[in-house]
Amino acid sequence: MEAGCYGRNIVSSFSEFGALVGNRHKPKDKPTDTKVALGFLAPWLIGAVCLSLVPMLYSLAISFTKYNMIKAPRFVGLMNYRHMLADPRFVSSLKVTLTYVVISVPLQLIAALALAVALDRGMRGLAFYRSAFYLPSMLGGSVAVAVLWKMVFGSGGLFNALLNLFGAHTAMSWIANPDTANWTLIALHVWQFGSPMVIFLAGLRQIPRELYEAASVDGAGTWRRFTAITLPQLSPIIFFNLVMSVINSFQTFTQAYVVSGGTGGPSDSTLFYTLYLYQQGFASLRMGYASALAWIMVLIVAVLTGINFALSRFWVHYDD
Repeated sequence: MEAGCYGRNIVSSFSEFGALVGNRHKPKDKPTDTKVALGFLAPWLIGAVCLSLVPMLYSLAISFTKYNMIKAPRFVGLMNYRHMLADPRFVSSLKVTLTYVVISVPLQLIAALALAVALDRGMRGLAFYRSAFYLPSMLGGSVAVAVLWKMVFGSGGLFNALLNLFGAHTAMSWIANPDTANWTLIALHVWQFGSPMVIFLAGLRQIPRELYEAASVDGAGTWRRFTAITLPQLSPIIFFNLVMSVINSFQTFTQAYVVSGGTGGPSDSTLFYTLYLYQQGFASLRMGYASALAWIMVLIVAVLTGINFALSRFWVHYDD
């Protein structure tokens, strides 16, 4: 009896093993998850390769050539990169851009965070205010706003009219003055605080309210709660906005082009790096030199981003 049970168990085990082996060799009816994922990613991958990777590699190749888009490129080695060291306008454009980034990015983030904290306190019509404050981020980079900004800070613009109301009579064109022209563009960049503000507001909504209640019970004031709870909890969001703002600031072009009329004046005070790159590539037809400028900018942005990531471990706090 027991022998029969053992025999049936052995036969059953062999049958199950045979079924598993047979199923292993059968083709699957459904495609694998990898194929499905690649299918969904295919449009993006094709666009990334054809519209980004290939042009970038081509740009890197012609940065070692002398190319005016009329004649065939002629290989010149590192001449374009060596020429930058003796190019005073390259140094000037780099100085103007770095000044713009160093001043405008912190001011924009401070304004965005302050407004996000104010909106987070709760008020009627929050959705309306959020949309209204986000609107400058959508319109600030347009040609129309740049033209309007040029009129506002002109000699007979709205800014001088406001100063006249307070007794500071002046007819100076803030756009045409080399000492103030870049500051008008910094003000325009700070005005576009809507995008980081919305991200800050979303981050503030994720901070547990129990932390603020416990701090209030311990006697912590408003400023103490902000520095001990809000800033540490929001540090990953601050870091994200900082990195993105730095990258976007280096790409500023439309405002400087419209305000200066494409010249970068007065006295190259608004000669942004991207504007100088445009002048060399499409105005002077020095496409090889312009490509070299573009890759130097990529290198600068990569170095600054790497520095931000290296320093982030000292002040960015994650859940772990």
